[in-house]
Amino acid sequence: MKRKLTLISFLLVVFNGNAQIADSTSLVKSQSKLSYKQFIVPTVLIGGGFLLKESTLNKNLQKDAQKIFGSDFQTQIDNVIPFIPIAQIYGGMFLGFVLKSDWQHQTVNIFVSNVITYTIVESMKHSFKEIRPDSSDNFSFPSGHTALAFTNASLLYYEYKNTNIWYASSGFLFATATGILRIANNKHYLSDVLTGSGIGIGVGLIVSYWNPFGSLTFGKNKTHALLYPQVGKHYGMGLILYK
Repeated sequence: MKRKLTLISFLLVVFNGNAQIADSTSLVKSQSKLSYKQFIVPTVLIGGGFLLKESTLNKNLQKDAQKIFGSDFQTQIDNVIPFIPIAQIYGGMFLGFVLKSDWQHQTVNIFVSNVITYTIVESMKHSFKEIRPDSSDNFSFPSGHTALAFTNASLLYYEYKNTNIWYASSGFLFATATGILRIANNKHYLSDVLTGSGIGIGVGLIVSYWNPFGSLTFGKNKTHALLYPQVGKHYGMGLILYK
């Protein structure tokens, strides 16, 4: 019973951490620069994941999760809901919310942040080679689904937080559900989910505030340039020109 209560408490850590984001960012609403306080939540989540990774508690919590959800529990929803916040980012404009940036900048932010998150997660998976709870492969740590879900939820949050805080925060519900379902599907330990969520929040935060994608105007024809980093097999800068 004690372990089950511990599991439920840990599953709520991610969602509670999201609420703390709103509190910490409200202190810097009028600022365009990053504050160290904004990195507290992702740092705690990543640190907690690393502390749990090799512990007996981590495996015991997974066993308790299987008792709660059932050993035969399976769903594919966790492959879809990480990307619902992306639809929300584009959909906000149709709901009448004031956008932080135009759809071109949104698209670049989504693409760049997802590539960065994917690269970080895949690098860590191949470095740590942790076996999944179901022993299907050795790419358990950290959770890529959870990381991408929290990346997109963070982008949604920082895009609309000054317009409608409830709509902006709603993406974290889908992100938290993703992490819980990855555990329920026996694909990830809690340590994987916590670390993945921290990575996602951190990347979303950095891409939203570090703005090398600002629009530049050239001459009378109002041609704009979007500059963005390329991360993957090759590193460099990309350029999108549009009128």
